[in-house]
Amino acid sequence: MKQSLQIKMGQQLAMTPQLQQAIKLLQLSTLELQTEIQEALESNPMLEVQEEGEDNPEKDAAKMRSENDRETKAQEEASNDDDGQVEAVDPMDDISATVEIADATPDIPDELPVDSAWEDIYEPSYGSSTMQAGDENQRDFTEYTSAGTGNLQDHLMDQLRLRKLSDADQIIAATLINCIDDNGYLEDEISDVIEAVNANFDNPEDHCEEEEVEAMLRLIQQLDPIGCGSRDTRECMLLQLQEMDSTPHIEVCKQLIGEHLQMLASRDFAKIKRQLKINDAQLQSSIQTIQSLTPRPGSQVVSKDPQYIVPDVFVKKIKGVWRVELNPDIAPRLAVNSMYAGLVKRADKSDDNNYMRNQLQEARWFIKSLQSRNETLLRVGTAIVERQRGFLEYGDEAMRPLVLRDIAEHLELHESTISRVTTQKYIHTPRGIFEFKYFFSSHVSTADGGECSATAIRAMIRKFIAKEDPGKPLSDSKIANTLVASGIQVARRTVAKYRESMSIPPSNERKRLN
Repeated sequence: MKQSLQIKMGQQLAMTPQLQQAIKLLQLSTLELQTEIQEALESNPMLEVQEEGEDNPEKDAAKMRSENDRETKAQEEASNDDDGQVEAVDPMDDISATVEIADATPDIPDELPVDSAWEDIYEPSYGSSTMQAGDENQRDFTEYTSAGTGNLQDHLMDQLRLRKLSDADQIIAATLINCIDDNGYLEDEISDVIEAVNANFDNPEDHCEEEEVEAMLRLIQQLDPIGCGSRDTRECMLLQLQEMDSTPHIEVCKQLIGEHLQMLASRDFAKIKRQLKINDAQLQSSIQTIQSLTPRPGSQVVSKDPQYIVPDVFVKKIKGVWRVELNPDIAPRLAVNSMYAGLVKRADKSDDNNYMRNQLQEARWFIKSLQSRNETLLRVGTAIVERQRGFLEYGDEAMRPLVLRDIAEHLELHESTISRVTTQKYIHTPRGIFEFKYFFSSHVSTADGGECSATAIRAMIRKFIAKEDPGKPLSDSKIANTLVASGIQVARRTVAKYRESMSIPPSNERKRLN
C-alpha cells in the first residue's frame, strides 16, 4: 500500500471550557444559578461577595471598558434607529426626554416606545443595597415557607392512639392507613389488606376476617378529615353528607350522589328534576351543597412546599416609556479577592502559585460568564418587550405572533441560544409574572391577510365563554363562527384544541341552571 500526504481545509467548533461554562450558566434558572454561584464561592478562594461601597481594581477597569462599549453601542443603535426601536440608555440619564405615549389612544398602535437599562450587564458584581448585612428589610425567604410537609398517615394514627384498641385492631388500622394515598383514598382491595394483616400472625386462629377489616375501615372514615379511607369519590362525598344534619335537603343530595351522579356529571338537569320531583331552586341548592364537599380530603392535611418564582427581568412603565431592567437581587455581588490576587507571582512556577493562578483565571471566567448571561438575558427581554408592547398596554388580545427565529435574527444569535434564555426565565410585568416562552406563540391567518397570535385567540375564546349564557353555553362551532365573522380564519377543531389547552370543559359540561 502506497503512503502519501494530503492537505485538507475544514472548520470545526471547539467547545472551550469558558464556552461550556457560559452555555451552562445561560440555561440555568434563577434558583439553580444561585446554587451554582454558592458552589463557586465555596470552591474558589479568589471569588468573594462584594459589599456595597467597596472598591475593586478589576471592577473599576471593567466599568471603564463597559462605559466605552456602552457609549459606542448607543451611538450605533441611535444611527440605525428610524422606527422607534429600543434605545439603550444609562440609568442615570434623564428619561423625561424620551417620548411619552398617551394611554387614552382608543386603537392599538403598531409601535410603542421601549427603554432599557444596561447598567448591570457589564458589571462584574451584582446586587443591590437590599442585600447588605444589617439591613432591617433583609429577610431569608425560608422564613415564609412551611416547616415541612404534613403527613396524612401520621395524622390519622395520632387520632387512633386516643382510642382503646386491641393489638390486633391496631395492626389492622395501621395496615389500612398505610394503604391510603395522599388524597385520602384506599388504594388496595380489602382482600389485599386482609392478606397483609394476616402475615403478621403465625397462628391461623389469630387471622382476621373481612368483617373486622370493614369495621376498622368505617372507624377510620369517621376520623378527621371526614372521608379518608374511601374507595371512590361517591363514597367519599356520601360520608361527608352523613356527618351533616339529616334534612330533606341533605337527603336529596344523598340521592343525587348515590343514584344520579352520572346524570349530574352530564348536566341532564331535566331528567334529574323529573325523577327526584324537585324544582330548579331545590336542584340548584343541592348542587351548591355538593360542590362545597371535599373530593380529596387528604389534601387538607398533606401540604406541599410552595414553589417561588424569582423574576429575572422587571418591566415597568415610567413617564409613558416601557423600561426593561435586570433583577439586581438574582445573584450576589461577585468580585475577585484583591488580596489573594496580589499573591500571584508571575515568575513563580511553584505548585501553590500555579494553583492560585488557575483559580484566579477561573474566577475571572466565571464573572465574565455571568456578565454574558445577564447581557444576553436583558437583550432578549428587551427584544420581546419591543415586540409585545401591545400586550403590556392592552392584554392578551393584543399579543402578536412571535417565534424564536424572529428574536434570533434580530439579535443575530442562534435559535438554540434564544431557547436556553427563554427556558425557566421569568419576566415581571404590570400584568403579572410570565415565563419568557409565554410571549412566543404560533399564528392564525386573518381575512385581511394578516396574522393573529394563538395567545390572542385563546383570550378571545376565554372572553366569549365568560360572557355566555350558563343555560345555553357556546359550542366550539359557534365560537369558531364568531371568530370567522370577526376576520380570524379558525376551524372548529382549532377552537377545541385551544379550549382544552386552557382546561375549559366542553359546552355540555359547562351547562348551569339559570
